[in-house]
Amino acid sequence: MLTARRRVVAAAVILSGSLLSTSCGGSDSGSSDGRTLRLWHYEAPNSAMGMAWNEAVKEFEARHPGVTVKFEEKGFEQIQKTAPMVLNSSDAPDLMEYNKGNATAGLLSRQGLLTDLTAQATERGWDKKLSAGVRTTSQYDTNGVMGSGAWYGVPNYAEYTMVFYNKDLFAKYGIAQPQTFDELTAAMDAFVRKGVTPLASAGAEYPAQQYLYQLALSEADRSWVDAYQLYQGETDFHDAAWTYAATTFADWVKKGYLSRTSSGSKAEDAGVSWIRGKAPILFSGSWWFGRFAEEAAFDWDTSLWPGSALTLGSGGNLWVVPKGARNKELAYEFIDITMSKKIQNLLGNKGGVPVAADASAVTEPRAKALIADFNALSARDGLAFYPDWPVPGFYDTLVSETQKLITDGEKPDAYLDHLQKAYDKGVPGR
Repeated sequence: MLTARRRVVAAAVILSGSLLSTSCGGSDSGSSDGRTLRLWHYEAPNSAMGMAWNEAVKEFEARHPGVTVKFEEKGFEQIQKTAPMVLNSSDAPDLMEYNKGNATAGLLSRQGLLTDLTAQATERGWDKKLSAGVRTTSQYDTNGVMGSGAWYGVPNYAEYTMVFYNKDLFAKYGIAQPQTFDELTAAMDAFVRKGVTPLASAGAEYPAQQYLYQLALSEADRSWVDAYQLYQGETDFHDAAWTYAATTFADWVKKGYLSRTSSGSKAEDAGVSWIRGKAPILFSGSWWFGRFAEEAAFDWDTSLWPGSALTLGSGGNLWVVPKGARNKELAYEFIDITMSKKIQNLLGNKGGVPVAADASAVTEPRAKALIADFNALSARDGLAFYPDWPVPGFYDTLVSETQKLITDGEKPDAYLDHLQKAYDKGVPGR
């Protein structure tokens, strides 16, 4: 997503030591010093990934006495907007978390800004640890299209979207937690009648566009996804799935399922409103799971979107090694540590979706359910990626156009016209 998400980032962490006696790695923009690993990521310190990667830093330090791991504070939007410029300069880090998909990692690979990790993936066995669905976002062809070609990134976790339910609010208002899509809409109607806006949402980033994409996915199949995401066929934004999604979403706004004022809200606002018990339902991703487990002071539960075989999801954001990284070998070794059983098991128990954990080692009940749902989704080939991935700049188009749907500044037909125009402009060869 973007998995599209903004996260609060920990203050910069610097672990230092004495000089390493040997020099590792290579660089296209400067020589390796073998003493410093510059690491950029934007995971919150209380997220599953943030906690697991902090432990990975400690493990790395233990294995490499004398090496400084310099974590530099970055935000998701900051990296998203400045990565091409930074990676084409001498300021590129050695290792960076970056968003996956054609419009992001694919674009950087096509621009020659990322290191080809194919040999490392094979030699270190990363390719064997990732399932086919998760591996899709690691590989990009010469046009920057995901699914085949060289490895330009490695996810050490997976992610998917789900419905988060505030069980206490459902109980307070005497409303049954839904099991089907019809029951979901009935529950939202019941909350509206009681003066409660049921959906936590945000239009200035996500999850508004993700609600709409999920509605489309509920009427779609794998060939539809492959046409949209991988260009394996034509995408018509006035087809049955997209039309249903846009008209249903606009209808939901009119019915009061989500607030018109949410058009200016950001993802953090939506998450915080749910944490504070202001909305009974949030549809968003597993990246919130660890934070909700720590901060939500009420009983809550999750489920896959009812009535749909497909949902948003993929391998997690990627570890990428910039082409100009000065300490590539150190970067490869850090990736390897994050793929180890120790870190994978920790990630699972903290509420992440690990890609190479021991199932028996994950014991926290909610975490076990989270992973079980992901396994079920993966087994039925249900990961449908994210709506902004297909073409560069599409995220901004989705944000601005979906905001207009929320404020009634645009009707569904015009909304779909604008998406079609932006999509067709970005597809290679059109």
